Amino acid sequence: MSSQSSGSARDSAASGRTRARDIDRVNARALLDAAYEEGELGTDEYHQRSERAQHAQTLGELQRLIADLQPSTKTADLTPVHKWSRRPASGGYPPRTRARDSDRQATCVLLDAALADGQLSAADHRTLTELAGEARTLGDLTQLTEDLQRPADARPDPAPPKSRRENWFAAGVAALSIAVAVGTFVAVDRPGSPPAGPPKVDLGLIKPMVLPRPKLTAAEGIAYFVSAYRAKFGDTVVDEADLYPDYAVVTRGAQTNRKVRYTYRGGFDQGSEPQTRPPQTPTADLSALNAQAIAALAAQAPALTKVDQGTVSYLDIEGASAGPIVRIYVGNKANENGYLESTLDGRILRTVAFGG
Repeated sequence: MSSQSSGSARDSAASGRTRARDIDRVNARALLDAAYEEGELGTDEYHQRSERAQHAQTLGELQRLIADLQPSTKTADLTPVHKWSRRPASGGYPPRTRARDSDRQATCVLLDAALADGQLSAADHRTLTELAGEARTLGDLTQLTEDLQRPADARPDPAPPKSRRENWFAAGVAALSIAVAVGTFVAVDRPGSPPAGPPKVDLGLIKPMVLPRPKLTAAEGIAYFVSAYRAKFGDTVVDEADLYPDYAVVTRGAQTNRKVRYTYRGGFDQGSEPQTRPPQTPTADLSALNAQAIAALAAQAPALTKVDQGTVSYLDIEGASAGPIVRIYVGNKANENGYLESTLDGRILRTVAFGG
């Protein structure tokens, strides 16, 4: 067998193991409906295949249910839009390469998308997310998502940057070639002149790439922080989290009787040694936080707290005996302050206005 045909077989087998989405199951059942109406399937076989399609876990299972059916004009519009694909073959780092927090976060985003479109059950999603938070290498992360369909706009797999030495060498060769060509022209067209010495090559400066990070008190920033937290720790549980526009301070239970404080500025830095923690300390689960609702409430907070020209100073999320709460603190340049208390889904519990 040729290497090309062997590769095609492996690709086909890999595609067969790819997880099925809800839309894939719906399309397969529509094909079965059309086949039944056109007399290709008997009643019993139609019902059996339809039930198997409803519970299919992979594209291979669905394909086997419809492989012997003739195409139908009634299902011509079911041709899938290529919005999703399998993870491409990695041509970047070796699998043993250590994973960064951002790599674990990107994996969790893929797992969230797979849960949303029916590729994963809630139990599978929870297990895989925990494993992603504990993953140490890029190979570990790849194994968690290699059977998933992924969005076309998903973050590409990490790849090594091109060697700066290679860039410098290429620039040097190019500059040297130009210098030789110019020198040859001058030598032919003009009288001899003293040698000018070796050509000067301007390698320039490599400007650092700055990746924008959303404001952590806005909806996008809240979701961004929760995703980063889950990627780092493998869960979304905190004793307390204070989200400022540009950074965050988090306290989490490292053990039942120990707590650790972290500062987040694009990465989590442990601020102190573990401290004593009461075993019954209430906690808050950030995954239950409605980022859109909290951000909308924050936009109304200056008016509700009667702080003239006030802005949101920070959000405080913490566990409480009656249930987790969010406090939205507002202040202005005149040191006038107020705050709101709400549930994690944005329902106001209390308003403390300035001066009243």
